[in-house]
Amino acid sequence: MLSDQRKKAGRKPKAAGTTFRKLGQVVLPLPPQQTIIKDRLIEAAGLIGSAPASDIVFQHSILCQTSLPYRDPGPDARRWERRQGDAVLEIEAGRAMHPELGGFVDVPLPFGPKARLVLLHLNSEAIRTQSPLVDVGDSLTAFVKRLGLTTDGRTIRTIKNQVGALSAALIRMAYAGADRSYQFDTKVISGFDLWFPKDEHQRVLWPSTVHLSLDYFQSLQTHAVPLDERALAALSHSAMALDLYAWLGQRLHRIPKPHRQLVPWAAVKDQFGPDYGASFKFRQVFMEALRQVHAVYPAAKIDVTGKGLYLYTSPPPVAKTGIVVQLPGK
Repeated sequence: MLSDQRKKAGRKPKAAGTTFRKLGQVVLPLPPQQTIIKDRLIEAAGLIGSAPASDIVFQHSILCQTSLPYRDPGPDARRWERRQGDAVLEIEAGRAMHPELGGFVDVPLPFGPKARLVLLHLNSEAIRTQSPLVDVGDSLTAFVKRLGLTTDGRTIRTIKNQVGALSAALIRMAYAGADRSYQFDTKVISGFDLWFPKDEHQRVLWPSTVHLSLDYFQSLQTHAVPLDERALAALSHSAMALDLYAWLGQRLHRIPKPHRQLVPWAAVKDQFGPDYGASFKFRQVFMEALRQVHAVYPAAKIDVTGKGLYLYTSPPPVAKTGIVVQLPGK
């Protein structure tokens, strides 16, 4: 996809070393750098283009429209709020009993790509088994491997820390419409062992199960958005790319034909880059994420203009399947 500035300047894109994909009325280049990320994106694009999704993961629709922090907001940050349209998310960092100190200590907010990947995995296992009781012993390790992440001690420790942050946090989700509102306050995970063994050389032990809270599980059953695990694996390095993929995945197929919707740049920045001071820097980072997302979601129809993003009706990243999602109370 070319920016308005390039089109206005009349410059033609370089052909050498750059892959282009048609997207609406513009052209979207993949990053020219020969990196592991690019190779992973190209491989995933080929797999996605040749076969439908077989491994499906799920995200809550409110978390498709809002987001967790991209990076560590620091020990003093105890609340995080994001709003997009009628969807509102607030996360309040929790406290947990420390076995060595014998008292409650502050647990940080969940953040980054691994917190998102953990939540996607827990959601998916709960939907697949139709149970809030999720086996994380073997399944989480297998999921980490499928995503192409290493299973070394540092990675597993980071993942476990994010599970701990998710388990301690209080999450408020709401739809605030003009004529009605819907809200629930819950902990996503109702119980988890947050702490590693004291001896750093001991084998890291996962608990056999994690319990999703009943409120969250029931809401997830009603508001689960299916996503392609292959795309998530290719985007696992970037929290922004993961959020952008989930957002487009839940939104584009809901745009009524033959209309298009404009999302102004100010709204795009409010949703994906409120922490960026300079708009030009945000656009640079955002466009890189958009290029990567489009590589693994080529059916997404988007035009980038000086006004913002024009979104067009597009197929979802995962075609409708025969999966039955049980409604609460049924």
